[in-house]
Amino acid sequence: MRLLFYAAKIYDRKSFDPVLERFPGITIDYIEHELEPRTAALAEGYDAICAFVSADVGAETLAILKEKGVSVVLMRCAGYNNVDVEKAKELGITVKIVPGYSPEAVAELAMGLALAVNRRLYKAYNKVRENDYSLKGLRGVNFYHKTAGIVGTGKIGAAMARICRGFGMRVIGYDMYPNPSLDFVEYVSLDELLAQSDLISLHCPLLDSTYHMINIESIKKMKDGVILVNTSRGALVDTDELIEGIRLNKFLGVGLDVYEEETGNVYEDRSDEIMAHSVTARLLSFPNVMITSHQGFYTMEALEAIAETTLKNLTDAKAGERTGNDVA
Repeated sequence: MRLLFYAAKIYDRKSFDPVLERFPGITIDYIEHELEPRTAALAEGYDAICAFVSADVGAETLAILKEKGVSVVLMRCAGYNNVDVEKAKELGITVKIVPGYSPEAVAELAMGLALAVNRRLYKAYNKVRENDYSLKGLRGVNFYHKTAGIVGTGKIGAAMARICRGFGMRVIGYDMYPNPSLDFVEYVSLDELLAQSDLISLHCPLLDSTYHMINIESIKKMKDGVILVNTSRGALVDTDELIEGIRLNKFLGVGLDVYEEETGNVYEDRSDEIMAHSVTARLLSFPNVMITSHQGFYTMEALEAIAETTLKNLTDAKAGERTGNDVA
């Protein structure tokens, strides 16, 4: 089976090639081009393609892939809102995702961001580098006995909930489908979560119902001095209205690993994409905001799990096996 790997980076090769040895029936060609209608024709002669959440897997792209003989689209991520699922079904193209590659990797970064903005670790680091050991501007709060609100309690949200519990926090959650394994989580309405939480961490998919769920109205329902963390999808947060909330001094800190302006593969060579006038750059002007480069998944264990699941998805698809990873 021939697999064309779009938007490939060095770390993709390093994580997929060793795992590929366990799948002798698969060969991979890596290309740097992102998947979109203009590049879909490059897949001629391939059985399957591998794409990321930043790809354009809309109706036009899928039609070209079908014409070129591609029967399987492998998303090496959990998100698939960029895929026209109904069109894929219409064309008979199987679409598989990687729903749970390493929940702990993302959850650990989420808590890292929460700690960093709370204790001003980035500011403290820079002060000491300049031989300034004063404590001005570094005061934080204890997480112990505070309330953590987890929005979305799937695998990643559940991992974050367990971390918060380990810090001695009360953990409340909001999810349309409560997780039965989290017997220590108190499920509440979203409004109740916003009003009660000292730390709010987002771990839900990007859907029509969750698009811009964090906006000025929801921000006004939050406690003063709340910490907001988003390691899920950038468009869960209305960036302009988040900035308005920051200017209203609503937040003790904001930690973001994802942001609305992400386009293409965001992990390398982004300096020319985030311009000084962009909303993301405006966020960076605030001293209580920390932004990382969408690195939640970026651990050795997570990369290996992504590769393993993606290649297993391909063998399952070719064997005609439907699993919990199928979306089309």
